[in-house]
Amino acid sequence: MSGAKTDNLIEVRGLLSQFGDQVIHRDLDLDVQRGEVLGVVGGSGTGKTVLLNSIIGLKEPEGGTISIFGHDVGGATDAERQDIERRTGVLFQQGALFSSLTVLENVASPMVEHTKLPRNTIRELAEMKIAMVGLKPESHHQKPAELSGGMKKRVGLARALSLDPELIFLDEPTAGLDPIGAAAFDDLIRKLSDDLGLTVFMITHDLDSLYAICDKVAVLADKHVIEKATVQELEKSDHPWIKEYFLGPRGRAATKTA
Repeated sequence: MSGAKTDNLIEVRGLLSQFGDQVIHRDLDLDVQRGEVLGVVGGSGTGKTVLLNSIIGLKEPEGGTISIFGHDVGGATDAERQDIERRTGVLFQQGALFSSLTVLENVASPMVEHTKLPRNTIRELAEMKIAMVGLKPESHHQKPAELSGGMKKRVGLARALSLDPELIFLDEPTAGLDPIGAAAFDDLIRKLSDDLGLTVFMITHDLDSLYAICDKVAVLADKHVIEKATVQELEKSDHPWIKEYFLGPRGRAATKTA
């Protein structure tokens, strides 16, 4: 990862998020550097998905600023929003595939929407993305209802990669997968990140994912990011929630000494 001062793809400053009188985030700051695989963790109700939705523009924050690629998300022009959309990809927790479309059509859909490429070129590129995430050609004409949970995740990832993004957002990518499937998906994300130079913003509860693929982890607690560090550094934290998460009965650090 580069240390250049302009190397933050995402900058969040003083974020305020609330629903009615319930404040989710207050004075939240976060930077995500180019080439970084960032895991975002926090207890239930800390607003991990709210943070993701605020960054990608699905939720308007009540205060603060968010920029992606130097564009102010709140005040972006239509052209700037299109630029952000073309340079980012999102894998939602349940895949969010179009149930009426085939795998090939789902993966092609961002290219149909955002490019003027010929239909044959779009098809070829979609086939390439599907192969990139480890799915076979037999899957091309299947509908989401015919796919396993792991296959749906891979199709969602292929669609997120459709426009060759620089930055991808993953919301609980290994949720619902068995340990073998989750490990394989972790390996896929890390390989794609390394091979394509992706920056990854990943919400997860999966400790194995944090250790396997994340360069840094941002911890949400007390309505803001309390620490952003490597997992090895977080193992030494004195914050009660972080200690419980990494050193508690299910923590990786605890099993090392068991």
